[in-house]
Amino acid sequence: MAKEHIEKDIVIIGAGMAGLTAALYAGRMNLRTQVLENSLVGGQIATASDIENFPGFERISGMELIGTLEKQAKNFGAEIDEFDRIERVDLKSTPKIVETETRVYETPVVIIASGMNRRKLPLPEEPHYFNRGVHYCELCDGHTYQDKIITVMGGGNAAVDAANFLTKYAKHLYLIHRSQLRADKSSQDALYANPKVTVMLETEITHLVGADRLTAIELLHKDTGKTETLSADSIFVNIGVLPNTDLFKGQLALTESGYIAADENCRTEIPGVFVAGDIREKEIHQLTTAASDGTTAALHAEKYLASLK
Repeated sequence: MAKEHIEKDIVIIGAGMAGLTAALYAGRMNLRTQVLENSLVGGQIATASDIENFPGFERISGMELIGTLEKQAKNFGAEIDEFDRIERVDLKSTPKIVETETRVYETPVVIIASGMNRRKLPLPEEPHYFNRGVHYCELCDGHTYQDKIITVMGGGNAAVDAANFLTKYAKHLYLIHRSQLRADKSSQDALYANPKVTVMLETEITHLVGADRLTAIELLHKDTGKTETLSADSIFVNIGVLPNTDLFKGQLALTESGYIAADENCRTEIPGVFVAGDIREKEIHQLTTAASDGTTAALHAEKYLASLK
């Protein structure tokens, strides 16, 4: 059966902070706006338990912040579609094409805000233990390990913040990192002050142990060369991210790190194609910079549409 063809003024790929902010602004400008999201609205930030660095909020959960922003975008007419996977895009055609599993969208403007995904645990047995001890979302799965031994892998802000959050469930928590911590000092201080936490630096995870579920992890202490088998019920992995750019390879210029190159006005080399948020090549990736990108991309998209008329 032929797919339905739908015309829009703007199609936004991704429903995280950048994409929803762009949708809010585009909707306010009376533009026919479609947001497409392969999975859950909100992206990675939806799983954050406590956000304390977003202006205007002393503390707010990621789910609450994203829920409010989604409601704002919808109130101004933006349509948001979850779980309709995008199969292909043609950014160089006129109009541009974004084809999902069920529909084909035709549009003069595409704003790419597809964000990033967490890197997988680089061990061959990871697929066997995925969701059976190996997890990537502490907010989603942390509560299933009440009074259990929890480990967290990683040394950045995401890992340390995840560890601090998971201490509410853990009988004991181990933070394991191959070098030194890079997280903010306040987050590190909170972690080290918790008597339920052991921080293991200069340590690598070399093997996962268990039949049907994870029961232990094997460690290599790089500073001493000694190995250790540590009993553990779970491991939450926070070892970096990968930009979601597979759809755009061959159509847009990508940097060596896989991000999309764009100018400070979020414009790519293709007229009418903008990029916003974590997917854009830039030095700082924060919630506030994602919101700024979404605003900038939408406003310049409106100017581009006006120029076509």
